[in-house]
Amino acid sequence: MLRPLITREQIELKLDEMADAIRDDYAGQRLILVGVLKGSTFFLADLARRLPDDVEIDFCQVSSYGGGKSSTGVVQIRKDLDINIEDRHVLIIEDIVDTGLTLMHLKELFATRRPASLKVASLLSKPEARTHDTLVDYIGFEIPNEFVVGYGLDYAERYRNLPYIAVLHPEA
Repeated sequence: MLRPLITREQIELKLDEMADAIRDDYAGQRLILVGVLKGSTFFLADLARRLPDDVEIDFCQVSSYGGGKSSTGVVQIRKDLDINIEDRHVLIIEDIVDTGLTLMHLKELFATRRPASLKVASLLSKPEARTHDTLVDYIGFEIPNEFVVGYGLDYAERYRNLPYIAVLHPEA
C-alpha cells in the first residue's frame, strides 16, 4: 500500500530552488554531476536541465541494500566513474540520504581523487535514520524515517516510475 508523501508539484518547486542555489554557488565554473545509480536518475535529469549548458554528467553505482528495505551495512561499488575528477568541481547527486553510510563512503573515495570541490545534493534526507555524520550541501526535503518509493526510489526495482514520493507501508 502506498501513501503519497511529496507531490510532483512540490518536487518541481524544490528543484527550481535547488538549481538556483547551485547556479549561484558555481557561477562561472564547470560542474560535474555524479549521479548515484539507479535512484538518482530522475532527480539528476530534472536538476541538470535547470543548470547551465556546460554541465557534465557521470554515474557511479553503489549498493548497501541488497534488495531489501534496510541497509546491510556494507557498501559495494558496482560501477565507478568514467570521468577524471581531479581539479574539477563535483556535485554528487543522491536520491536519499538515510544512514549516511553510502554517502560517507563515496565522499571518502572521491576525495582521494583530489577534486577542486566536492559537494552533495540529495532530494531527500532522513535525519532520524542518520548513523554516520556527513554533510549534505543541498537538501530537497527532510522526511520521517519511513521507507519511501517513487521518483527514482524503489523497492526491489518497483515503483521507480512514480512521479511523486510515497511511503511504502510494511504490508506491501
